[in-house]
Amino acid sequence: MKNILLISVLFVTSNSLLGQAYPAFSNNHEVKFNIGHFLATTTVEGSYEYYLNEDTSVGGTLYFNGDATDYNGNFGIGPNLRAYFGYNPRSGFFAEAFGLYYTGENEDLTETLGSRNNDFGTLALGLGLGTKWATRSERFTLEINGGLGRNINPEDFQNSFMYRAGLSIGFRF
Repeated sequence: MKNILLISVLFVTSNSLLGQAYPAFSNNHEVKFNIGHFLATTTVEGSYEYYLNEDTSVGGTLYFNGDATDYNGNFGIGPNLRAYFGYNPRSGFFAEAFGLYYTGENEDLTETLGSRNNDFGTLALGLGLGTKWATRSERFTLEINGGLGRNINPEDFQNSFMYRAGLSIGFRF
């Protein structure tokens, strides 16, 4: 009887003594709006991020712009993978790898294009850096990021490189 009581006490106390560096997080989803890009170029850009653990996330970006001749075109969509570094989980300095498919239009209507269309759609792969701050409640975030990508299949009139930057506000749920 003493053995059963001792085993029961050890079982109950061992379940309550699980050591964790961080509390269990329940808000694994985050939606963001790139307010900096909107104020600078009137581009509407939204992002979604899903946290796999305290320092890794996957996500996606979608943007629309009324000016097809802008540096990153008038429509873009793409995934990203982020790794966070630092002491606070899900915030601080991060590095990301991203892909982006975007469409646009060449603004130079020269005779050298001949009968070709000046619209383009291209795929870019790139790397980015940034930092993120979260409130104590882990509900609201502020993020600054930037990145450089290489166009895989650029047109003759298109740049080989593209860039992205942002100042985003987010909400976790």
